[in-house]
Amino acid sequence: MANRPLVDRSASAGGIRRLLTLGGFLFLLAAGLALFGNSFGDRALLIIFGLLAVIGMLAIFAICLGLLQFAGRTGDGSIARAFVEALPVGTLIVDRKGRVIYANRAYGDITGASEAAEVRTIERLLAREPDASEAIYRLANSARDSRAGQEEFRLARAIAGSDPTPHWYRASVRPLDGDRASLQAWQIADITSEREEQETFFRDLQHAIDYLDRAPVGYLATDDEGRLIYINATLAEWVGLDLVSFRPRVQAFSDLLTQDGRTGVEKELADLAPGEIRRVEADFVTGTGQRMPVRMLCRTEASGGAPRGALRAAILKRSVGNGDGDALQAAEIRFTRFFNSSPMAIAAIDGDGRVVRANPEFARVFGAGAATGETAITEAIREANRDALRHALAAVVSGKAGTPSIDTETLGEPSRSVRLYMSPISDLPDSSGEMAIIYGVDITEQRALEDQFAKSQKMQAIGNLAGGIAHDFNNVLTIITASVDFLLLNHRTGDPSFQDLLLIKQSANRAASLVRQLLAYSRRQTMRPKMLNLTDVIADMHLLLKRVSGDHAALERQHARDLWPVMADIGQFEQVITNLVQNARDAMPDGGTITISTRNLPSAEVKGFNYPELTEGDYVLVEVADTGTGMPAEVAERIFEPFFTTKEIGKGTGLGLSMVYGIVKQSNGFIFVDTRDGEGTTFRIFLPRHVPTELAPARGDAAPPSADARTDLSGTASILLVEDEDHVRAGNVRALKMRGYEVHEASSGLEALELMQEIGETIDLVVSDVVMPEMDGPTLLTELRKDWPDLKFIFVSGYAEDAFAKNLPDGIKFGFLAKPFSLRDLALAVKSALDE
Repeated sequence: MANRPLVDRSASAGGIRRLLTLGGFLFLLAAGLALFGNSFGDRALLIIFGLLAVIGMLAIFAICLGLLQFAGRTGDGSIARAFVEALPVGTLIVDRKGRVIYANRAYGDITGASEAAEVRTIERLLAREPDASEAIYRLANSARDSRAGQEEFRLARAIAGSDPTPHWYRASVRPLDGDRASLQAWQIADITSEREEQETFFRDLQHAIDYLDRAPVGYLATDDEGRLIYINATLAEWVGLDLVSFRPRVQAFSDLLTQDGRTGVEKELADLAPGEIRRVEADFVTGTGQRMPVRMLCRTEASGGAPRGALRAAILKRSVGNGDGDALQAAEIRFTRFFNSSPMAIAAIDGDGRVVRANPEFARVFGAGAATGETAITEAIREANRDALRHALAAVVSGKAGTPSIDTETLGEPSRSVRLYMSPISDLPDSSGEMAIIYGVDITEQRALEDQFAKSQKMQAIGNLAGGIAHDFNNVLTIITASVDFLLLNHRTGDPSFQDLLLIKQSANRAASLVRQLLAYSRRQTMRPKMLNLTDVIADMHLLLKRVSGDHAALERQHARDLWPVMADIGQFEQVITNLVQNARDAMPDGGTITISTRNLPSAEVKGFNYPELTEGDYVLVEVADTGTGMPAEVAERIFEPFFTTKEIGKGTGLGLSMVYGIVKQSNGFIFVDTRDGEGTTFRIFLPRHVPTELAPARGDAAPPSADARTDLSGTASILLVEDEDHVRAGNVRALKMRGYEVHEASSGLEALELMQEIGETIDLVVSDVVMPEMDGPTLLTELRKDWPDLKFIFVSGYAEDAFAKNLPDGIKFGFLAKPFSLRDLALAVKSALDE
């Protein structure tokens, strides 16, 4: 019979198992009766019981050897047997030792076995076939591990028969009863016809793809999120895309569009109903950055929950300006390109003030809601300007000429400053309800530059005022300090006036400190920059900053690795950090956290901070942030002004942050504050990255001279003292003469030149003020060095050395003494200059 199995040993195996099971039962029965045999005295029964015991022992040995198992019935029902026998797939059942238990007729037909003796397992049959050996090896491993497996392989010819053509087979294995299976089912099927159908399908599909690729128009498809999943070769060639490296769902469809045209195309596709076909004009950008005008026939497919369904589009390439095409079409292309790529926001407005159509720039400036007509244009600007815009639109719609422009600000984030112009179009045919055209010019950067310039002028004016006051006050302090020093020379500790004189000197020193803060703000204090690593500087200040921050504030430091070096005065920078930490502490009366962080800021990240004043370049960024009360915007605008303070009367001079501002600016850096009322404050300091180079020769020695109390400051040299302030000059002359020097004095640079012509050969040193009428100190030095090139020179000034040294020739040497100074400071500077 056709469905009769080729091999079926399952029935005989079941009979053996039943016989052995019966033997085991008889052994147990014999053992039980033997206990009572002697009492009955029947020898025949004993012999019968002995035979039963032997049979039972054999059953027990069979159980131990695995020949007998107590398991459920194997189920040899006629329905299951008929189903397996009728399978067209060759099926082979073996035990764990590889012995064949069952093979259906289909297995014999596929493997060429016509009787039970010719049946071989799949392993033995195909293990030596090179094309199938690896697949069979993997299946055998799965069988040994009681796992299911399936493999497909191709042979050069059929397993059975004389067919010489290649054949495909699918082989599989699976256990029949769990992980510790005693039986395994192997199956094998000839799938050659199935593979041929697949290959035919793929050939037809390839032909269709080839047709799409070589079509004279471009095709593309996207997923629900706007990512390209298909692009044909024609379109890829147009835009310069390499199809070999193309990967679906990696590149966005918007990447094919010009940046200024994306918003317009997105607007066109946003309200495209599923199944609707719409013509969209756009500009693609090629791999070389060129614009390519195209016309797209777009259609979207419905997709549940997605903002827009999958897009399918046919792309038609359009040409402009060759003289051969339709002039009307060329004009349309030029207008569309102008409209979409215009840097000016343009929109057509209806009578209700809603946008009928708009270009991408309009959507960028006013937002998508206004550009699509969801909201009126008046709702997209500040409320203060809405009435003015309504009246202007009404005037334009009514035909009035000469409507003035309106300056306003948009409501979006970030807010933008815009200047609006309007013109009527209601007299044009086919205006489709359009009543006016509105043009918007983004003047945000212009306004920012105007505000920045105004603020810079204000800060410069305050700085000039502060610097001028500091300079004049320095002269007054110099006179006070010198006079007090003279008085202290004539009074001893026990004198009644001694303590009053000390109080005057301490007050003068305190006033000098305030003057230095004013000079720091006006960027005219003396700076001695050197290359610093700010991480190391702040780490060395940690104990000091812990004391400054107090017990109620937690101080944290966050430093990036490999911080770039900067050029700064270490003492001045420490003052900056100390002042900022102190202000942060005062802003947190109930406690909080102060965070000091440093990191490198490459030039590519500078624009991300949106500070118009911040120029492009590499910086080291220092941030001092607190979790305190913050500041209102009107306060934050004035915090760097001298004498402006929010503290109570008597608790601050208002010069701390102004000094910080001046020091950072004098270090060629920038400082900004970000704060909101009730949300804390962050100060950001940007210091330029320093790239070490060969050091330039020093202009002069501005390092402060030092000496202990036992240093001999007397001398006999001849000194020319030039000072336009009579009291300052008199005090300095008296101080130098007390040290034994011969002093000549002049009240101006011109007088000093005349005096030098008379006694120049006897002068060893010139001590001159910097700022003087008729001829300043640097000009005097230049003139004197023409006739006396080795003449030693000391400048005295309340301003920083850099404020005047830049007007001197490179490499010129001089000493420097900053006002105000004590008599000892003057004597020490003179002694050091003469000893060089």
